[in-house]
Amino acid sequence: MALAPEKVPYLFTTAEYLTFERASDERHEYLDGVIYAMAGESPNHGRICTNLTRILSTQLLGSPCEVFSKDTKVRSGPDQAHSRAGLWSYPDLVIVCGQGQYHDQIQDVLLNPRMLIEVLSPTTAAFDRGPKWDRYRTWLPSLQDYVLVAQDRPLIEHWHRLEDDAWRFETVQGLDATLQLPSLACRVPLIEVYDRIAFPQSEAALEAL
Repeated sequence: MALAPEKVPYLFTTAEYLTFERASDERHEYLDGVIYAMAGESPNHGRICTNLTRILSTQLLGSPCEVFSKDTKVRSGPDQAHSRAGLWSYPDLVIVCGQGQYHDQIQDVLLNPRMLIEVLSPTTAAFDRGPKWDRYRTWLPSLQDYVLVAQDRPLIEHWHRLEDDAWRFETVQGLDATLQLPSLACRVPLIEVYDRIAFPQSEAALEAL
């Protein structure tokens, strides 16, 4: 997500955003009346998304769950056309189990994701961990898992919803580690997530050369 404009912008309603977005050739996210253009992805971001899609879609073959990537909008806010509240976003990966529920008959805005995955970048990491995560857990009762994947090192952050609606947090790191997703009966080996990724060398490693 791009930075907000320096000047106070015109605040769009959700209906105005959706009309604008459906006519646009580019993707935009929406937060509380402000429309943000989405930046292009880095090669490593694309590789990690592709790897995750392959890992999860292969394991979900024959199950009621399906993986969508990048172009699926998710609404995290009230269903009010003239409201200026809420988040409309494009998670990097979306997993839906069973019948998808949508904002309207066009079926391009999903309401019931089971899992959302975001691949972090320097410009979006704080937003993905903060305001975006707050909206997801507040407005998406179907959400069971929220996963954040680092680009610069083998590290995954995972929130899982418990039966009492509390969230359990874990960090999985290292290329020999595996993220377990029991709600989907899936295993995500980090060595496969980071296939073809060259990590930046640490300062200590560079000094030793």
